[in-house]
This record gives sequence, C-alpha cells and structure tokens, in this order.
Amino acid sequence: MKKNILSVCFVLFLITSSQVSFAQLKTQRSYSGIYPHLAMYNNEGECGTGAVVPWAGNLWVVTYGPHLPFGSSDKLYEITPDLKQIVRPESIGGTPANRMIHTESNQLFIGPYAIDSKAHVRTIPYKTMPGRHTGNARHLTDPKGKIYYGTMEEGFYEVDVNTLTPTMLYEDNNVKNPKGSDESNNQHSNLLPGAHGKGLYSGQGVMVYSNNGEPGSRALVQFDIPAGSLSEWNGKDWTVVRRNQFVEVTGPGGIYGNKNPDTDPIWATGWDHKSVLLGVRDNATGWHFFRLPKASHSYDGAHGWNTEWPRIRDIGTDQQPDYLMTMHGMFWHFPGSFSASNTTGIRPRTAYLKVIGDFARWNNQLVFGCDDSAQKEFLNKRKAKGNIEGPGQSNSNLWFTSLNTPDQLGPNTAEGAVWQNEAVKASEPSEPFLFAGWTNRSAWVQNDGNHEVTITFEVDKTGNGNWTPLQTLVVGAHNATHIAFAANAPGEWIRVKSDKKATLSAQFFYAASDTRTTTANAIFTGLSRISAKTTTGGLLYGLGKNRRVLGVAARSYTNEQPSDLGYYELNGNMQLVRKDDPEMQSFVNEKFAIPQQAVTIDEASVLVIDDKGRRWRLPLGNNTYTNLTNQAALRICREVATERDLFNCHGTFYELPAENADGYAKIRPIASHNLRINDYASYRGLLILTGINLPLAGKNEHIVVSDDKKAAVWAGAIDDLWKLGKPTGHGGPWKNTPVSANEASDPYLIGFYDQRTLQLSHKASSSVTFTIEADPMGNGTWMPYKTITVSSGKPGSYEFPKDFQARWIRFKTDKPCEASALLDYK
Repeated sequence: MKKNILSVCFVLFLITSSQVSFAQLKTQRSYSGIYPHLAMYNNEGECGTGAVVPWAGNLWVVTYGPHLPFGSSDKLYEITPDLKQIVRPESIGGTPANRMIHTESNQLFIGPYAIDSKAHVRTIPYKTMPGRHTGNARHLTDPKGKIYYGTMEEGFYEVDVNTLTPTMLYEDNNVKNPKGSDESNNQHSNLLPGAHGKGLYSGQGVMVYSNNGEPGSRALVQFDIPAGSLSEWNGKDWTVVRRNQFVEVTGPGGIYGNKNPDTDPIWATGWDHKSVLLGVRDNATGWHFFRLPKASHSYDGAHGWNTEWPRIRDIGTDQQPDYLMTMHGMFWHFPGSFSASNTTGIRPRTAYLKVIGDFARWNNQLVFGCDDSAQKEFLNKRKAKGNIEGPGQSNSNLWFTSLNTPDQLGPNTAEGAVWQNEAVKASEPSEPFLFAGWTNRSAWVQNDGNHEVTITFEVDKTGNGNWTPLQTLVVGAHNATHIAFAANAPGEWIRVKSDKKATLSAQFFYAASDTRTTTANAIFTGLSRISAKTTTGGLLYGLGKNRRVLGVAARSYTNEQPSDLGYYELNGNMQLVRKDDPEMQSFVNEKFAIPQQAVTIDEASVLVIDDKGRRWRLPLGNNTYTNLTNQAALRICREVATERDLFNCHGTFYELPAENADGYAKIRPIASHNLRINDYASYRGLLILTGINLPLAGKNEHIVVSDDKKAAVWAGAIDDLWKLGKPTGHGGPWKNTPVSANEASDPYLIGFYDQRTLQLSHKASSSVTFTIEADPMGNGTWMPYKTITVSSGKPGSYEFPKDFQARWIRFKTDKPCEASALLDYK
C-alpha cells in the first residue's frame, strides 16, 4: 500500500511539474519562435551557435567566436524545459562546433566539455588541447575508451573518455602559425590541401575529415577557384579523396556514430561553383559523388567562411527516423537508407534565410541554433550599405519551430550545373544531378566548340545505378539550346553525355510552383503602407559594452521629411523605453544614416552598379518608392544574418550574397510588398523593422510600442519575410533607349518570378529583330533563347512559358534604333 501511495504521489508530482513548466513556457514571450531572453552574447567579432544537443533532460548549446583556438568569452548554455537559460560556470569559450554522444560512457561531448547523464560538466583546457574544435568521431581501435577530436586547423587528438586526457596525433596549425586579424586569409597547412576544417566522422576503418576553404589572398575575393578538400585517415596515413569544398561528414548513426561501423555508409556534403556536392562512402566500392542544385549562393566563397556548419541530422523518433539536411539555403529530406546502391529519396523541402549552425528535435519542436548578428561584418562590405557599422556586440539566438516548418517557408526553386565551360570527353557521362522533386525542370546546354554535338540525357529511374536514355538534342557549334523536361519524366538522377569531345556548359534550373498570393500575412498589420504620407520610423543600432539593448533613434516622417522623436532602447524584455541620451542618439543618426544614391532608379528599372563595376537591373514596384529612395528615407541594404545582406529595393526584399560569393550576380528575390519600411536590423535573433502606422500598432502582437506611445518597432524572424507574398514587379533594361546593333542590354532579373510577359517595341522605320539571351545561373554564361521580329509601329508581346527558367535575361537588336524591352511579373 505504501508503495502504491508513493507511486500515486510521484505521478501527481510529474503532472504538476509538467503543468508548471508548461505554464512558465507560455509566459515567456516569443516572436515567430524566437525568445529574446534566450539571446546569447559574447565579446568577439561574431557569436555563432556551434552545437545544439538535448541531453540529461535539458538542451545544451555552445556559441563560438570567429578564430579563437585558445578560448574566448563564449559560453556553454543549459536550457531547461521551461526555457530558463543557465550559463555554465565551466565555460571556456573558443570556436567549438563539435558534438557527439558517447554511449559507452554515457556522456555528451560538446565543445571542450564532457557532460554526464546527471549534467555534471568537465572541461578539457585549451592549454592541453588547443584548436577550434570542429568535430568528434568514434575511435577506430578503442571506441569504448576513446574518441577523436578534430580542429579547423587540422589538429587531431584522441581523448580518453574517462580521464579526459588528450593525446595529440597532429598538432593544430594555430600553435606555431597563428592567424592575424579575423579578416586575414586562412592559414596554409602542410598536412592536407584546403583550409577551414568542418566535418569529422569515422567508419569502414577510416576517419573522414572535411574542410571548405582555401588559404591565400585569392580566396578572399573569388568564389570559383579550387578550394577545400575531403580526406580520410586509416590510423596511419592520409588520403585526399576529392579537392572540393566539403562541410558535413556523418552517417545514419548521426551524433552517436554508426551502429555498424564496418558496413554503414558515410555521407559528406559540399559544393563547388557549379552545384552542391554529395558523397557517400561504401565499404567495398569507396566514394561515389552526386550533384544537387543550390537554392542560395550566399554560402559560396572560396574562403569557406559563409557556410557555418551545414548538417544532416535525425529529427525523427527512435521508432521512425527522419533526417533533415541543411545545405545552401534549402531544407532537404534526406533518406536514412541512402547508400551507394540505393540513392533514392532525396527531396527538396523549402528555402530558408536564417544562417543555421546546428539543430535538434526537442520536446516535439525543432530548435535551430543560428548565427545572427556579427559585430564584424568581415569581408561583407559594399557601396549600397554606405559606411554603416555592424552591431556594437555580437549576438545570436535559438529559433523554435514546429516539426513541419521545413516544409512551410520559401519556394524551393534551385539551379546548378554539371559542366561550366569545360572540356568534356566524348561519351563520358557527367556526374549524376538530382532530377526528382520538382515538376518544372529544364536544362541549358551551350557548345563552345567548333563542331555540332549530340547531347544525351540519361536518367537513373530508381536510384539503383541503372541508366536509361531520356532525351537527346543537337547543339550546333558556338550555339546553345534550352530543353524542358516533362513533368512526369521519371528519374531520381539525371546525367549528360556528348557524342564528341567539346567545350560545354550544362546547367539545370528547377522551379517551384509559388502558391503565395500578393497579399501580406496578418503578422505585418500595422506596418505603414507605401502610400502613407506619415509614418513612425527610426534608425537602429545594437549597443555594445554588454548593454544588450537595441538603440532606436526614432523619427516621424511626413512624406520624405523626417523629424526627430527622441532616443529609445528596446531591452531583452521587449520593452521600448525612452532614454535621455543625446550622445547615443547623435551616434546612431550619424553612423547608421541611410546612404544617398545607393541605387539609381530610371524610367525602365532599378540600376545597380556593384563594387566591381558590373551593371544589374531589377524590377520596379510602386512608383512612390522612387522619391522615398532618392531622399534616403528607406534602408536599401543591411546585414541581418552573418556574411550576407538583406536588400530591400522598390518594394521587394532580396537575399544578397557577399561580394566574395559573387554578390548581385546571385541575388534572389524573397517577397514583394507595399510597405514603407524605414530601417531594419537584427537584434537577439529577431528581425526588427521600423515604419509603423501607430493607430494600428496595438492590433498586432509583433509590434512593440514605446512607453510614451510615440515610437514603435516590428519584431519577428527573417524567415517571416516569405509571408509578405510572391515576388512581383515591372520594368526592363530598355525604355525608349537608344541602342546599337548587336549591343547587349544590361542584365535584367527574371529568375524566381512567374506569370512573366514581355513587351517589345522600337521607333525604327522598318522591322527590328530582338534576340533574347539568358544567363541561367548568373555565372556570365549567356545563351540565346529566342528571336522576335517586331514590325514598325506594332509592339510585340511574348509570354514566357513556365518551362523557361533562368536568373538573368538580356536583349539585342539587329539594327540601331530606339527600343523598349519591358517585362511584367504578376
């Protein structure tokens, strides 16, 4: 009886405790799944989230600074189920992103810490194990008693799981070759090619290590030079597997290690300037490689700094595993059964904007550890931002979402190539490129050789390595062809062959069916419309020196003219409080002023001349944006996720890669809107917007109104921007523009839009033939698509079919004239 009473009491205690925890959880305010009180700060140039692991009843998180192999101000955090943040006193910082659960000793290894099942933390000092810890792996010969540590500068250790004594296998390169400033190039190593280590895993008798960068000054400015490597070690010797940029290395066992290490596959993800790369190692046949398209190019860059840590991780249950892959701005479903002999099942989910370092399933939610606000913007500088500085102190946060959020964000439109202006041998197939997962699929093939070639597309229908012909096409010498594939064309993978040796490009473009409307979600209610004559705005700056607040130099606008409202601070409790601090107000107004003439707007479109002198044209929105932009009343460009920019121009938000990732050439529209957004910034993991219609502010929980009711800001997640609506716009490269014969227009953005119509006209006295050319990926490879002859005085029109997909478009005429080429995207 006593046992029964105790059991009942224990059950009641558990129920009561869970109710208390749930009640406490509900009282913690979140904005789109981001809890401001969980923000993590350091005193370094960057504060990224390196690892996120549920363990011992709580969630464990480490942050990292940019290049700190001997420790830093970063912390080890323990998050309780009721979202209490505990900063562990054992913290020693550094640049850690490693994590592994060692089942035999029942410990979590995360960063330089070992945590037992009772949440006791032990620390391995950097004095005894220096380096930027990037990965752990099970030991090849003593998996019960030891684990491997790998660092970003090729330091390798085996660590006794009981005593935590490290034994150095290879010395970390920072010990004798320390790096200079954070912006200086990667260090050279004599051990392996490439630089900037990322992944570590073991199985099949080897330890596999990846790096995703390159030493030397060229890597700081170019994105398409040889960089990175994938290598393996057999306990004695190193072998370089492939010379490309690689990141994640894992297997079905994930952070536990493979259950059957001799036979389970090892997976590796990476990329080059053409596409995403996927490798799988088979214990009998070795490595096999495949290619996937890129949703975003913001992760490119030969230095490797723009990726953080892409992952493949099981977010399912013990009964039903479910692997999620993050790679180049796309969530992917990754099959746990993926092997060299069974490659079926990889599918795109949706695109995202957050920069994610790690993620996990915890309490039936997904928790993403992000890299949000870096005090140093490193190499991400450009004219459109002016001389704006980063935040005063680096900070990042966790992002809590539902389990199905990876299916609910941006369209999964993506592109990539198997050949990019390269010598191809006769009858030698390209590497396999993912084919399944989209209904709208097309390819561009360009022949830069002197002879006509026949191109054959082959498909692997079931992912078992059996290839069958799908389609053939003939491409003339120095010519190009666009081909659309039927929506029901079968195949997991596709590859390309040429019947003759030639210099070829073969690029694939897969488009999503964008089901969004042009109506913004209700979460944006209360932001001022572009038609508003008055609005409440303000310039934004995250303060430094551990003040951990967002400074707001508030302004009211009448038409384009601002008037100061005073200085406010948004604190961690999301209270916007007026402060008497004229010095800080003056600092924000001066240092974070919106630059003049960030872009040029003419009758035809928005003209951007980038820092390399290249010209690009973007669509127009509402005409009211022109005067507001010219009067510097609207922020155009700012970094709100590390090492890439958010570009808000003429009613469209774009994701803009850093210049070292090819910048505007790879710009991607996110959503169009009719909002009068004055400024935007990142703070505590949130996207903050100004430009508020105060009378409507109280109707939206995303809007924080000041204590004196005179200022306000909007708070949410950067990925809320997808909910503004599909990209739309109008314009073109020419509007009554004098043009020369066969002289190409500026490139004009056409990728990621649908319902695209074209109007062509001219003022010549006789017919003019317009040639339409496309650059499918933004790599400068222009291919002829179509010619349209337009009679004098009779404008011509053309509606692009859904199967036409390319990033940029341009035009030529066969004679000099005054011409117009205008597009409408609905």
